[in-house]
Amino acid sequence: MKKYFLSSIVILVFLIGSSSGKAEETTSKIHIPKVWTAKEAVAFALQNNPDSIIAIKRMASARAMVIGSESRFYPEINLSSEYSQTDNPMYSFGNILNQGQFNNSINFNDPGRTDNLDFKIQARYRFYNGGRDQAAVNAAKAGEKGSVANLTAVRHQLGFEVVRLFLMIDEQTETVTARKSTLKAIQASVKVAEARYNEGTLLKADLLSLEAQEAVSSEDLIQARHNLELSKRAFLNLLGLQSGKVVLDTKDTINQALPTVYDSSHRPELQALDNAIVAAKSQVRIAEGGHYPTLDGFASYQVDNGTVLDGSGNSWMTGVQVNFTLFDGKRTTAGIENAKAKLAELKEKKIKIQLALNFELQKALLEYKQSKERLFVTNKMVTVAEESARLNRIRFQEGVILSSELIDAEKRLTDARVRRSTAKMMYQTAIANLRKTTGLSQFDHIITEYQENKR
Repeated sequence: MKKYFLSSIVILVFLIGSSSGKAEETTSKIHIPKVWTAKEAVAFALQNNPDSIIAIKRMASARAMVIGSESRFYPEINLSSEYSQTDNPMYSFGNILNQGQFNNSINFNDPGRTDNLDFKIQARYRFYNGGRDQAAVNAAKAGEKGSVANLTAVRHQLGFEVVRLFLMIDEQTETVTARKSTLKAIQASVKVAEARYNEGTLLKADLLSLEAQEAVSSEDLIQARHNLELSKRAFLNLLGLQSGKVVLDTKDTINQALPTVYDSSHRPELQALDNAIVAAKSQVRIAEGGHYPTLDGFASYQVDNGTVLDGSGNSWMTGVQVNFTLFDGKRTTAGIENAKAKLAELKEKKIKIQLALNFELQKALLEYKQSKERLFVTNKMVTVAEESARLNRIRFQEGVILSSELIDAEKRLTDARVRRSTAKMMYQTAIANLRKTTGLSQFDHIITEYQENKR
């Protein structure tokens, strides 16, 4: 017994090791691009983010509930077997009759010891249940459709968040570049200032002002790099990855088409709620079924054998059963009122969500309009700031302007570049948000395309 126990442990450890090895092998088979495009990032997140996987599991659970509810329309068949010995007069006499061993010499008060081995197959089918079975199927199917809509809602939100972070990383990369350019320009100006100070054509205060601005620009660059690294970590987390290197391919266009219709009525959140209302109506019907009778049919066949009397026999039974509850302490009535209250609550919740989604759409439209105007203005702002900074650098080298004027020009240029990067990010994010708020996914048919590319 001990050897068997030890061998079982060894086999169990081997199986666990094999399964973990398979899990690691499966994980290693996940294709992780070295350079991320926006489309690949969205497709990867939809397949590997925990929220998406959880929604898929919930959909599978809802499907299982449909199968479970439909099983009520099939008969229930049971097979059982039992062996027993007894000297109880009632049970012993029953065994004698079942095994066909009755004779007139039997003492009814003390028929003696008997045993019985029986095999029994029994079938039961409910012909009528007050409509509760069909209502349960309808509720389960509505729940399944609702889980599909919830999965779509999760994917739409997830896709938007991936695009938003992708654009944010691109914007912060440009900000880092702008900060570097500013620091490089300030450092060049400091060298010019040092040369002029040594020549006696620049005051010490002006040189110190430029050196102070150099320190400020260095701090701004450090902060920009930190924000960029933090966004990259968030990006990996959104993809369902614990670590990795984030390199973005921004040459692959991330511009998306605007929605053709600005309407929030096709949002999956509303579809999920509509199905929840259908399920709630079915729950009301299930509760009302308590006021109706039930009709069941049953049939069984049994074989009995005994070793004490060496007898055997078989028997069958069939029939129908009607049940009707005359009084249940108003339990059914309370259940109906509870189901109706939940249905009314869902209907009011739908009105609330419709208002919220409509406001979200109107807000997204205003943000798109604003971002489009900002993008136009910031492009012009950068053009003007670049020319102004170029001229001021030349004038500073010639000693025409003070260092404070040069610092202001460099600040305006950096600010203009950062504003333009932010405006571009907000413009593309606004388009992605409009697609989400009108019930569209990011990059249509993206999962199919991504799977085909991996092949």
